Amino acid sequence: MTAREIDIHTLPSMLTALRLPSFHKLWQEIASRADTEGWPAARFLAVLAEYELAERDMRRIRRHLTEAQLPTGKTLATFDFKALPSLPRARVAALAAGDWLDGGGNLIAIGNSGTGKTHVLCAIGHALVEAGHRVFYARTSDLVQKLQVARRDLVLEAALAKLDRFDLIILDDITYAHKDQAETGVLFELIARRYEYRSIAIAANQPFSGWDQIFPDKAMTVAAIDRLVHHATILEMNAESFRKRTAVASKLAKDQAPPTTNNDNQTEGEI
Repeated sequence: MTAREIDIHTLPSMLTALRLPSFHKLWQEIASRADTEGWPAARFLAVLAEYELAERDMRRIRRHLTEAQLPTGKTLATFDFKALPSLPRARVAALAAGDWLDGGGNLIAIGNSGTGKTHVLCAIGHALVEAGHRVFYARTSDLVQKLQVARRDLVLEAALAKLDRFDLIILDDITYAHKDQAETGVLFELIARRYEYRSIAIAANQPFSGWDQIFPDKAMTVAAIDRLVHHATILEMNAESFRKRTAVASKLAKDQAPPTTNNDNQTEGEI
């Protein structure tokens, strides 16, 4: 085929067929610039290819953030590191790089309520998605209930296999709910399945000594903890509750605020 046999007017439809939306959107603008500046054909194609790849990365990140179901607003940029000096920013940044995912490493954040465990795990998860990993967030009780339904419907293997595609599963509030034997079983199966294969991140309000409430069977408790901590980074996050501190600061600011006045210079509430 020679250049004379190519109808340039069919280019948009060809680019659509090739699924190159950025090429389709930008080729005329870039071609005009290339003609004006005398670019060689290779540079023209390289510029368009860079735009296409960048747009694909953005679409992939948006798609994977949607499937991750991470809580809104919990990123590294919004985490208050000053309120938790025992957790250096550099350490969290290193975890956000994701090297620990190799070989199925785990991440466990333990501390009292309101100290930012969920926030830091989700912030790390958000960074991992942007770096190309696939992450899934769930409250432990919600995920366990779904897996229990899958077991009842004889599709537990399929449900667990679906979770295998995620490099990291974040289990929030693992120590909140007391679980019956059936729930305990599916949670243990999830942990055992991902051992040294895929990663789990866990937020827990209780130290390991209090995990008997999760796994009523002592042997299962020991086996689950053993698998989780074998290749784990543990973040101890015991501090004053962020929520409590925020409430106290808000009340103090309100108490110290000057009384409001109306246009007649009357204090609010005066007649």
